[in-house]
Amino acid sequence: MRLLYKRITVRIARPTHSNFLSRESYMRRWHFVVAGFVLAFGAGLTAQNKAESRDMALLAHNDLQARSAYMPTIHRQGDRYIAYVGHHGGQMMNPLTGRMEPNGTSILDVTNPRSPRYLFHIPGDAGQGEGGGAQMAAVCSGATLPKADRTKVYLLRSFGGSAHEIWDVTTPEKPSRVTVVVSGLRDTHKSFWECDTGIGYLVSGDPAWRAERMTKIYDLSNPASPVFIRDYGVFGQQPGSTGPVPTDLHGPISLGPKGNRVYFAHGTGRAGIVQIVDREKLLNGPKEPTEANLRYPVIAQIDLPPESGAHTALPLLGMPMPEFAKQRPPANHPQPGMGHEHGDTIPRLTTGAHRDFLAVVGETTGNECLENRQFVRMVDITWDTNPIGVESWNVPEASGNFCERGGRFGAHASHENTTPIYYGRLLFVTFFNAGLRVVDVRDPYDLKEVAYYIPATTDKTDQRCVGQANAPDRRCKVAIQSNNVEVDDRGYIYIADRANTGLHIVELTGAARRIANFPGQSTAQR
Repeated sequence: MRLLYKRITVRIARPTHSNFLSRESYMRRWHFVVAGFVLAFGAGLTAQNKAESRDMALLAHNDLQARSAYMPTIHRQGDRYIAYVGHHGGQMMNPLTGRMEPNGTSILDVTNPRSPRYLFHIPGDAGQGEGGGAQMAAVCSGATLPKADRTKVYLLRSFGGSAHEIWDVTTPEKPSRVTVVVSGLRDTHKSFWECDTGIGYLVSGDPAWRAERMTKIYDLSNPASPVFIRDYGVFGQQPGSTGPVPTDLHGPISLGPKGNRVYFAHGTGRAGIVQIVDREKLLNGPKEPTEANLRYPVIAQIDLPPESGAHTALPLLGMPMPEFAKQRPPANHPQPGMGHEHGDTIPRLTTGAHRDFLAVVGETTGNECLENRQFVRMVDITWDTNPIGVESWNVPEASGNFCERGGRFGAHASHENTTPIYYGRLLFVTFFNAGLRVVDVRDPYDLKEVAYYIPATTDKTDQRCVGQANAPDRRCKVAIQSNNVEVDDRGYIYIADRANTGLHIVELTGAARRIANFPGQSTAQR
């Protein structure tokens, strides 16, 4: 099913949601009511109690101490693969310490993807939901950071909504805090850390700014000594501005100095904005947050419809287009793919003509479809001063009766690791109670689903409710809520669940696996 939306507003920068019943009769009728309830709702509830899949296989599951999980990051440390999982607020018992701890960061050894080992839990900030925990996790090796101890590994994480911290995780079983980068904030979220330069784009809620989330940019090349560079946001978010406040930032993705682009996604579920920004101008241009200075690094701004958000804006650059292989435009005509350098942080798919795209994923926030649907939009940015929407993709609700299953249904996030195994071939997108979906993006004008995995609920899975507490119409259902996804450099796929179910490690099988760019058969088939 495609929801094609091609009209996207673009602003080009100038250099600039009556009768008494007998007891027997009463009981007979009550039994009929119960039976009817089971018939009406049992199928949907039962379906959630076992996994559903197409061309995907479960390798392992860890319950993450029944903590609500947001962001998984997998980092190779020597001959080990370590998963760092950020959590939403709340508190749970840590069996390793025997203490109740505020949700924070789970650290697991996933070197053997069939047998993950829980190593340590770093407590986060007290509070519930996005007001506590430590949702975000980014990891860099000191060997790549320009001014760091080359023997160390560092974790950048949020601390609730109030701060950003750096931890030494060289020995994952014994993490230690290095420094607090910034504190006194009113919100945080999904930041981005360039490991080759140390530049960190920290999603922050500066109390002086009008928006709940903007960007504080730091030089974290020496993690022990952060250096503030500037504040940045959409014009209208800054102190002293007037009028409507543009929607909050969700998270950026940078191509680094050679690629010279930063893609900022704003507005998770409505009034979405995607900014394409010149990195060099952003870091080295005038820094006072005036209108002119905030507009200066912006190459283009895509204003999505008011019903749509932008949780993730993942660049898919250098895409070869076989359909256009026979095109021979005159030398004096615009040549697709001959624009800006893509840098070396992403795989080079072709040296010839190609097109560039952004996969923009909105975030569903309402339970049981009580809001507009969020999905995947493909935006052609071959000429990034003139982006245009070319395709949309969505999970058909009727394919799983998802609006009745409970919890959220709709898109949330895509993977971000640019491993050549999947880059330009497959996009992994979480859809909450519809689990993880795998989309073939080799032809960005014609997206196709090729695989999916919906995890089973467990006794740890939390319920999701509709209606006010204690209201007579309030209803609650237990449902999988696949929240975020990431892949590692070996091709394993990690699904974090928002409803306390834990972390699922899966892999592709069958025809979907053959689309990927790695040899060998599925370990599930060996």
